[in-house]
Amino acid sequence: MNRMTSHPSHSTRRRLMTAGSVVTLSLLALTACGGGDASSSSGDSAGSGDGPIGVSLIVKTTTNPFFVAMQEGAQAAAESEGVELTLAAGEEDGDEDTQIQAIENAISKGDAGILITPNGPAVEDALTKARDAGLFVIALDTPPSDPEAADITFATDNFVAGQEIGKWAASKLAGEKATIAMIDLFDDKIVSVDYNRDQGFLDGMGIDTADAETNGDEEKTGSYSGGDYEIVGNEASQGAEDGGRTAAETLLSANPDINVVYTINEPAAYGAYEAFKAAGKDDVIVVSIDGGCAGVGQVDEGIIDATSQQYPVKMAELGVQAIADLVETGEAPEPTDGKDFFDTGVALVTNEPQDGLESIDAAAASDICWG
Repeated sequence: MNRMTSHPSHSTRRRLMTAGSVVTLSLLALTACGGGDASSSSGDSAGSGDGPIGVSLIVKTTTNPFFVAMQEGAQAAAESEGVELTLAAGEEDGDEDTQIQAIENAISKGDAGILITPNGPAVEDALTKARDAGLFVIALDTPPSDPEAADITFATDNFVAGQEIGKWAASKLAGEKATIAMIDLFDDKIVSVDYNRDQGFLDGMGIDTADAETNGDEEKTGSYSGGDYEIVGNEASQGAEDGGRTAAETLLSANPDINVVYTINEPAAYGAYEAFKAAGKDDVIVVSIDGGCAGVGQVDEGIIDATSQQYPVKMAELGVQAIADLVETGEAPEPTDGKDFFDTGVALVTNEPQDGLESIDAAAASDICWG
């Protein structure tokens, strides 16, 4: 395959990787949603010599379309780059054991690199082992807590993503008391995507947070940027629809006056919406993060009021390109200026724009969902 005629040159790609700027919407490739194989390989792989460049993509789970889109983006990039791609996934969000096994498999095969959305801190020792074995490790979407576990992270700025929906919710309330339900990811492990989104949302609301890496330790009552607030509680959802429904039911039983619901992602948001609908409450502001095709559709339907859109296909494409470039030229990707990761961008999506907040509507977001 002549990559020079179908894909940017190596120098162009390297400029993209080192530009140090957030990927703008105009750069995002259009992509369709669809299914993917949770665990497959395109052939025997290698990371050196005259053989093909081997890369393993290990995602959290394939029950979330975010990670299915990431797999599809990596597959398309691997085909263009002549990379032998192996796919693996945890059985559910938080499944560390399956990811560890996939890392060990990548080391055994002699892959050049690993792309991973880590399922938790237990995975990080295995990633450090992979780096020690000479594999280049790129974290996607979720930075590891141990900076030695990955060479670089390609991700949304999850704190900023949370801020965007928090600012929107505060403005939408227009001074009304905020009675808030917090639906997080885990309650049995700490991962950065969880606390960064949670804390970013509260910061965007104008609520003082305590420990930046701890969910639920802020004052339960006080003032936000528009008036008074009360936080009913934090419940884990495992990032799943059924978990979001159960979390919302628990929080509703504690306080039926909830009028703002923060959710870690859109599957959890839909579950929460179903719980509130069953309880006869249709006046609740629901905000979330992901901006996937289904989630954007839910914004258009009024199920989710606002979401922050991120771009998993771009993360995966850049990851495959980066490892191919590293093998072929020796040049490694660089973080965005002023950050310790490469920022792949975020956009606030809502059909109810608020003064002073830049946003796109569901129609525009649908054109680039998962880009």
